[in-house]
Amino acid sequence: MSSLPRLFIKHRDLCSLTRTASMPESTGLIAHNWGFAIFLLGVVGLCAFMLGLSSLLGSKAWGRSKNEPFESGMLPTGSARLRLSAKFYLVAMLFVIFDIEALFLFAWSVSVRESGWTGFVEALVFIAILLAGLVYLWRVGALDWAPEGRRNRQAKLKQ
Repeated sequence: MSSLPRLFIKHRDLCSLTRTASMPESTGLIAHNWGFAIFLLGVVGLCAFMLGLSSLLGSKAWGRSKNEPFESGMLPTGSARLRLSAKFYLVAMLFVIFDIEALFLFAWSVSVRESGWTGFVEALVFIAILLAGLVYLWRVGALDWAPEGRRNRQAKLKQ
């Protein structure tokens, strides 16, 4: 134990500090986990408090629409076959791609000092590849939401 810094105490050493020779094993277990038990009681108490408060302060109005599920402003009845434009899915995929880019760049920024210049160059190459993909999507019109007629009129105005 003397070779380790004081902050890094092994688990068995910590258990021996919290238990004496006269204490039974169950008392040592309780002494070792009392913080977690208090945390757990606090979480359960806070949840019970919030649920009780919302039932006391919440409205008790009953109506025809009260028992229906909320479906984001759409009628919950009718056919489940609703045609959506493929552009919605394209935007969702682009969001996921560029969101993951931000995640990778955040992880890189945490370790930028350790990675040095090689990590910096790798990050620049990564950003350049994603920017090239974004420029390609823009050039082929994947990011254009305007209807076809309006796009043609705008193209004629530019000429």
